[in-house]
Amino acid sequence: MKRTNARPETPPNEASPPPAADEPAAAEPLVPLEPSTVTAEQLAELKGRAAKADEHWERLLRTAADFENFKKRVAREKQEAIKFANEGLLTKLLPVLDNLDLAVTAAQSATPEANQALHEGVNMVSRQLKGVLAEAGLEEVDAAGKQFDPHVHEAISQQETPEVPHEHVVQQLRKGYRLRGRLLRPATVIVAKQPAA
Repeated sequence: MKRTNARPETPPNEASPPPAADEPAAAEPLVPLEPSTVTAEQLAELKGRAAKADEHWERLLRTAADFENFKKRVAREKQEAIKFANEGLLTKLLPVLDNLDLAVTAAQSATPEANQALHEGVNMVSRQLKGVLAEAGLEEVDAAGKQFDPHVHEAISQQETPEVPHEHVVQQLRKGYRLRGRLLRPATVIVAKQPAA
């Protein structure tokens, strides 16, 4: 029995499947023009089209190169912004650091007058530092005497006392802070409970 390579015929009832919607339509084949059949006008038109195609290609290459350079510049600027994000805050803190250095120098002298000056200087530095931090959006969480709130307070113990209402803060051991409304650190507190009967 002989094998044939002939393709099976399509049954007459089955139509060939339509092309998919996303498939491009087949381009018409280019018919080569014989040099003898090309007129001077057609040749001029072809040269004009070739020149426009070259111009568009050059423009596309320049645009792609400009876009690559833009992406690199944006990435560089982003890295610089991250690296120096705290520059403004640190510049404002430098005078506070200077005053703190002066306070440390004054502490080396043991005279009563120097101690008084040191006390005043440290208070001034504290006020100055709090002012800079408040300007940057830092707020203290005031817990003293307030009802215990687990969202902003961290209780480390309870203390029986009749002087403070039940579940209220008896003592704040460490201040808490928020940055523009977001909690940075809860206040560490001791919470009151009613004495046993």
